[in-house]
Amino acid sequence: MTTDKNAQAPQTNTEAEKLDQAHDETTPSFKRRVVGALLAAGETAIDEFVLDNKYLKVAKAAVKGWLQPRR
Repeated sequence: MTTDKNAQAPQTNTEAEKLDQAHDETTPSFKRRVVGALLAAGETAIDEFVLDNKYLKVAKAAVKGWLQPRR
């Protein structure tokens, strides 16, 4: 069995390095789209499972207004 002394061991990145690399490779428009999708999914989940109470509907509207200020 022969071994190659010039072969390099696979590089292992820390979690912080992986996050930095993903951050660098992700475009701002993609980030906005992901945030928008998550907000819409969260809002729909709240509508489906929680909003039988009229006070919760008011609280949800207030949070939505806080997150999406008028331009």
